[in-house]
Amino acid sequence: MDDLKQGYREGENKTKEALRKADGEESLGDKVGNLGDDIRQGLGNAGDEIREGVDNVGDNVDRARRDHDGDVRP
Repeated sequence: MDDLKQGYREGENKTKEALRKADGEESLGDKVGNLGDDIRQGLGNAGDEIREGVDNVGDNVDRARRDHDGDVRP
């Protein structure tokens, strides 16, 4: 799912950049807009990766508890 969201973000950024370049000129506002979009995309992707890592850690803790006790404690 995260790969799908990352692909969507990348496509969205490319579309916005293309629309900004449609007038044939790249203004300072266009550059700032592109930079903001790139930062937002990077933060979104980083958030997805962190969330996936935290989920994996939680799964490993649960698995270790089951292996030790035979059941999961709350």
